[in-house]
Amino acid sequence: MNENFDLIIVGGGLVGGSLALALRDSGLRIALLEALSDAERDASPQGDRALALSRHSVQTLRALDVFDRIQDQSTPIQKIHVSDRGHFGKVRLDAGARRVDALGHVLLARTLESAISRAISEEDSITRLAPARILSLSPGPERVLASIRMENLDQVISAPLLVGADGGQSTVRSLLGLSQTMKDYGQTAIVTEVSTQLDHAGTAFERFTQTGPLALLPVGPKRCSVVWTLEKGEAEALLQESDAEVLKKLQAAFGNWLGALKIERKPQGFPLRLLRTEPRVDLRVALIGNALHTIHPVAGQGFNLGLRDALVLAERITARRRLGEDIGEARFLEQYRLARKQDLDQVVHFTDGLIRIFSNDLPPLVVLRNLALMTLDRLPFAKRSLARRAMGYGTGR
Repeated sequence: MNENFDLIIVGGGLVGGSLALALRDSGLRIALLEALSDAERDASPQGDRALALSRHSVQTLRALDVFDRIQDQSTPIQKIHVSDRGHFGKVRLDAGARRVDALGHVLLARTLESAISRAISEEDSITRLAPARILSLSPGPERVLASIRMENLDQVISAPLLVGADGGQSTVRSLLGLSQTMKDYGQTAIVTEVSTQLDHAGTAFERFTQTGPLALLPVGPKRCSVVWTLEKGEAEALLQESDAEVLKKLQAAFGNWLGALKIERKPQGFPLRLLRTEPRVDLRVALIGNALHTIHPVAGQGFNLGLRDALVLAERITARRRLGEDIGEARFLEQYRLARKQDLDQVVHFTDGLIRIFSNDLPPLVVLRNLALMTLDRLPFAKRSLARRAMGYGTGR
């Protein structure tokens, strides 16, 4: 069976689903392919990740009629506290000083995925195919053909443009043989959740340690999600130890900012790498989110960056559709690539630079970076610029 659509989106998760919703009023007939069933998605350990949504991302999700559904399950970020463990440098950002109600919000990935899925189910213009596996891609002069398998039946669907939003292990990227550059950080992110003795007061902590950054993000009253970066071997050994031993080392790394901590969720490990794909604009295919770029979780930029990919692409597709022009044409896709390049380059250099600077304990560098933190904390214009970036407004589009 063959079926024609105006757009195919492979990957119905956070970024792909957001793209589909951003295009719901465009007049396009959209096919949204998702490899997992709802039950499989809900059971995935990836759903336990806490997402630090910038203020800009919250506004975007609100416009997509998603955030209001789950606002009561999110925690506002009132303050951001950045420190260098064992040293004097600190930067503190405050929503009140910026005259906003919150710098951003924190919620679990599973919560946002479910809200996006519910919103999609209400849209007649979006046909969700799940669970569906893509078998092959055949770009043509006017349409791209996708052979898929769903419920043990093979079929072919086509559209002028296919968007790969299927994550870091992208099948779309693999089938097309797109070249990529990869930097293995040799690190693993330990993800867990803790209860705290003291109230976090809506503070998101980013603490740089000898082994890598340690983030505690507020996810409820006296409760925080933990993203703890360790060297790969150290992380593997730690995951084999008891919760009591993990807690002892975590408490030592974080300190007593929130009093005694208690582990509330089994720690899990996720390997970290920097991945960038060189897109081909002549294939009627665009990549967004982790399918295009996978970055270090320091500063919580990953989903915010992918959401901006989706938003900019949706805006450009909608405008081109109004003109009655081909949304898969190579020149259009090249214009989109260039429109996103500055933002992507800035975020990659920012996150990668933080890891390099704060993973080095040479005494002169330690002094310089702590002086830089102190300077940032004391110069109003520098602090204002940093706050704008944290809220998602200091990025190029």
